[in-house]
Amino acid sequence: MSGNWAWNQAVSKRGHADSIEFRKFRRQLFHQSLETILSPLQAAMTTPEVTMCSDGHYRRVVYGLGPYIGDYPEQCLLACIVQNWCPRCTAFSEDLDGSPATRRTHKLTDKLISAYAGNLNLLREDYGIIADVVPFTVMFPRADIHEMLSPDLLHQIIKGTFKDHIVTWVEEYIHSEHSKKDAEAILADIDRRIAAVPSFPGLRRFPEGHGFKQWTGDDSKALMKVYLPAVAGHIPPAMVRAISAFMEFCYLVRRDVIDEDTLDKMEEALATFHRERAIFQEVGVVLGFSLPRQHALKHYRYMILMFGAPNGLCSSITESKHIKAVKEPWRRTNKYEALGQMLLINQHLDKLAAIRVYFTAIGMLLGSSHVLRGLSRFSRSQAIRPPETDSGAHATRQAEDDDADEAAVDGDPVMAEVVLARCQCFDVNIEACPPIPEAVHIYPSAVATYYSPSDPCGTGGMHRECIRCVESWRSGAPRFDCVFLEKDPDLPGFRGLHVARVLLFFKFKYFGHTFPCALVTWFSPIADEPDDETGMWIVEPDKDENGRRTQSVIHVDTILRGAHLIGVAGHRFIPRSLQHGDSLDTFKHYYVNKYVDHHSHEIAF
Repeated sequence: MSGNWAWNQAVSKRGHADSIEFRKFRRQLFHQSLETILSPLQAAMTTPEVTMCSDGHYRRVVYGLGPYIGDYPEQCLLACIVQNWCPRCTAFSEDLDGSPATRRTHKLTDKLISAYAGNLNLLREDYGIIADVVPFTVMFPRADIHEMLSPDLLHQIIKGTFKDHIVTWVEEYIHSEHSKKDAEAILADIDRRIAAVPSFPGLRRFPEGHGFKQWTGDDSKALMKVYLPAVAGHIPPAMVRAISAFMEFCYLVRRDVIDEDTLDKMEEALATFHRERAIFQEVGVVLGFSLPRQHALKHYRYMILMFGAPNGLCSSITESKHIKAVKEPWRRTNKYEALGQMLLINQHLDKLAAIRVYFTAIGMLLGSSHVLRGLSRFSRSQAIRPPETDSGAHATRQAEDDDADEAAVDGDPVMAEVVLARCQCFDVNIEACPPIPEAVHIYPSAVATYYSPSDPCGTGGMHRECIRCVESWRSGAPRFDCVFLEKDPDLPGFRGLHVARVLLFFKFKYFGHTFPCALVTWFSPIADEPDDETGMWIVEPDKDENGRRTQSVIHVDTILRGAHLIGVAGHRFIPRSLQHGDSLDTFKHYYVNKYVDHHSHEIAF
C-alpha cells in the first residue's frame, strides 16, 4: 500500500465525515485495529508461554493488557461513551461531581444494552453509552477498558484544570469585576510579577508574562510554579485558597512514593478545592462544574491504588513522539500532498531500523567501529585526570559542568551534599584583610546534590543544582541565590529549616585545614504557621538596629539545597522598572516557594 493511496482514500471520505454511518465506521475501525495489533498475544493470555526474561532465565508467562494512557477525547473513543460523560463511572453528564455513580464495566454495559433492548438513543442520552460500537478489550481475557484507563497528568491536571480552567477563570473574573482599563492594568501587573520572579535552577522565566498565544505543556508546568504568588492580592481570598488546594493536590499526586498518608492528604486537598472553587460560580464566571477533566481527579485515589504512583507518567511522553513521526518527516517532504510522503518516509525509517538490528545480530556491524570503541576506552583510561577535591570523587563528578543550572545525577543516593565550583573567580589580597594565614579563594557558585526521585534524576534518585552568587549572570542581572539550611531535623517541614541568601562563596586554609564557607544574609518567618490563603510560608529579612540586613559566615556543609523566594506584593502594583535581579532586595516580605520543584514541596511544607 503506498502513501499516496492512503492520502487519496482520506480525501475521498471527507464528504462523509459528518455522517452517522461514517463516524460509527471510524470508531469501530479504531477498535478493530487495536484488536488486530494485539491478537498475537491473545493465546498467551490464557495458556502460559515459556519466555526468556531480562535476567536470562526462562519462565512460564501469562500476558495481559495493562494501563492505557490517553487524553479525554481518546478515552471517550476507547470507552465507547458520549463526550462530557465520565469513561470510568456512571455519573450523569450534567452533574458529574454531584450525582451518585458506580464504576463502569463491560458487564454493566452489557446488562444495560440487554435491559433496554438495544435502544441506542435512550442508552446514549441516559447513560452516555455508544452501544453500536464494540470496545477492543471485549475480545481479551481479564481486560476491561473502563478499568485500564490510567491518570493523565498532562491533560487532566496541567493543561486541563490549571491552564484551561483556573487561569481562564481568573482572567474572566478580573474582566467581569473591573472596567476594561482597570482589568488590563491588573493583568499587566500580574505579568510584571511573573517577570520579576528571581532566577532558580530549572525554572523557566517569563520576561513578558504569561500572555503568549500558544501554550505547550511545558509552558503550563513552568507557570504553575509561580502563578499563585502573582495573583494573590488581585483576586478574592477564596480563589487563592482554591488555587492553593489544587496545587497541593498536583504536587502530592506527582510524588514518586505515595502512601496512605499521602492519599489522605490528596483527598483533603481535593475536598478543599471543590469547596473553595464555588467562588467562581458565585461571581458568575462559570455556571457549573460538570467538567470531565476536573471530575477525573476524583478517581485518582482508586487509580493510584490500581496502578501505583504516576510519578510524572502522562501522555506528554507519547506526544513527544509526534516530533519524530510527524514534524520531522513533514520537513523532509516537498509540502505537496505531504501525508503520502510522510507515510513512506516513516516506512523507510522503520525498515532501516529493522535491518540495522538484523545486521547487528549477524555481526555485520562489527569491525572498525568496534576497534574505535576500544581505542576510545584506552584513551579515556590513559587520560590525565585532575586531583579530586576534599569532598570526594562523587562531588567532583557532579561539579564538572558548572554552567548547568540543574541536572540528573547517577550514583548512590545521599541525602544532601554541597561543594564549591571547580573554577574560582579571583583571590583576595590578604594584605588588605585582617590576619589570615593563607590565601582566600572566591567562587561564583556551589553545587548541591541531593536525593529527589520526584524530580529529573539519575538511576539512584539523585539530582543536582547550582547555587549562584555572581554580579552578572550570563551578561545580565546579578544573581545571588537563596538556600535552605537545616535548623532542627526533628521538626517537620519548614519548621526545621532556615532560609538565607548567599552573597559570597569562598575557601581558605587555616592550620592545614580547608574551610569552604559562604557569606549569607538571613530570613525569618513572620508567623508560626504558613499563610492561610496561599499555604506557603512568608519570611522577612533579618535586620540590625541600623536597618541593614544581618550577615553571617557559615560552613558550606550546613547548606541543604537551594531555596526560592518570591516577593509578597499584596494589593500593591509593583514598579514597571523592577527587574528580576533586584527582586530579592525590594520587597518587605517573601513567599517561600514550595512549588518551585517537587523536592521543595516535600521539605518546605
